[in-house]
Amino acid sequence: MEYNEFLKQKAIVSHSAGFDATIENKMLFDWQSDIVKWALKKGRCSIFADCGLGKTPMQLEWAQQVSDYTKKPVLILAPLAVAKQTMREGVKFGIGVTVCRTQSDVKSGVNITNYEMLQHFKPSKFSGIVLDESSILKHKDSKTRILITDEFYDTPYKLCCTATPAPNDYMELGTHSEFLGIMKQTEMLATFFLHDGGDTSKWRLKGHAESAFFAWVASWGCCMTRPQDLGYDQCGYDLPPLLVHEVIVKSDDLVDADGQIMMFASVSQTLQERRGARRNSTEMRVEAAAKIANETNEQVLVWCDLNYESDLLSKSINGAVEVKGADNTDYKAEQMERFSLGNVRALVSKPSIAGWGMNWQQCSTMIFVGLSDSFEAYYQAVRRCWRFGQKKPVNVYIVISDAEGAVKLNIERKQRDAQRMTQELIKHTSAILAGDIKATVRMTQSYFATEFMQLPTFTEETK
Repeated sequence: MEYNEFLKQKAIVSHSAGFDATIENKMLFDWQSDIVKWALKKGRCSIFADCGLGKTPMQLEWAQQVSDYTKKPVLILAPLAVAKQTMREGVKFGIGVTVCRTQSDVKSGVNITNYEMLQHFKPSKFSGIVLDESSILKHKDSKTRILITDEFYDTPYKLCCTATPAPNDYMELGTHSEFLGIMKQTEMLATFFLHDGGDTSKWRLKGHAESAFFAWVASWGCCMTRPQDLGYDQCGYDLPPLLVHEVIVKSDDLVDADGQIMMFASVSQTLQERRGARRNSTEMRVEAAAKIANETNEQVLVWCDLNYESDLLSKSINGAVEVKGADNTDYKAEQMERFSLGNVRALVSKPSIAGWGMNWQQCSTMIFVGLSDSFEAYYQAVRRCWRFGQKKPVNVYIVISDAEGAVKLNIERKQRDAQRMTQELIKHTSAILAGDIKATVRMTQSYFATEFMQLPTFTEETK
């Protein structure tokens, strides 16, 4: 075996397992069509595209092509209330979508249901599976995540779509790799990562494995924040201004643990202390949030994390509808759909319930009544409104008490870290992906020596 052939065998990449396709859907942009062709050729892959770049039409075209090719139905799993939104997108792009609750509802072509309904379906009946907002895999309990991975283990065509595949650490890409059947997460960690000190839950990328890791990711994941990342010049993909306003309410809790009266509220340090500070300031924060929401007649999206906050907000804000965890699935989906259609002025909910997958560009004002420490939850919630297609500047109000500490600064730090991580991923994979997606090959000439080098005579040792 030649040495260069040996090196090729050692390279870790995801090999294509799909088919060649012709995209005739004129509603897709050229870069969207090219990505779909790439994804169909790969067969099992991910589209990590930012919010508003058209993941929905791309996954619909992919699903329709797979169904036509295999003559079997394809299933899309999506977050709650996203199904009807996807069906409307299907009409816009000329692709029929069947919203299903059970296997008996399934028809030929493209079908969609929410993650919570998976137990009512037979995965073996589908030739393709799409995970919409696939980063949910990281947040589902291990039982559910394992169920999704195991149930669709033998499904020949798989597609994951999300804007936040790894907001905190590259190791989070392992959940996608494992679902797609490319490499188990444990194998990925052993191949490309090292334990970071004594904490076995933290890993860091091996220095010598960096280029190999990014080449491996690029062989199955398309990462982009705008069309220009992959060499496309697409006008109109510019985000409007995002205006973040911090509204701090004064805490009434000026007594310390020893019963001493303090001039200023003590700043919470631990998670438990921050939660206590939030509970103690609930009424003041709700009052401040309601004032902001009631000063406009336009739609407002209000995010909270505590049930007590949610209840008070829905009572204090004009025209508010509350969507909480205890509500049944149909009610949640109905109210979120009504907000999408403009029939609800103010929607009050938690990012964990309504912060994924919905396109709410018609709304340009949102209020966070306190913040959790999850950057991804914050990012996804903000991107429901601040996304490509939004016509107005988006105003985000963060209402916190002075005792909660620098929560906003912590979120902003995490956001900068996540942006750096995304840009690193794009920097290392864009050249590979651009060539792969556009089916182009850079003109390079590899040199392999076939003759022994003849040294000049003056270098010979004199006798």
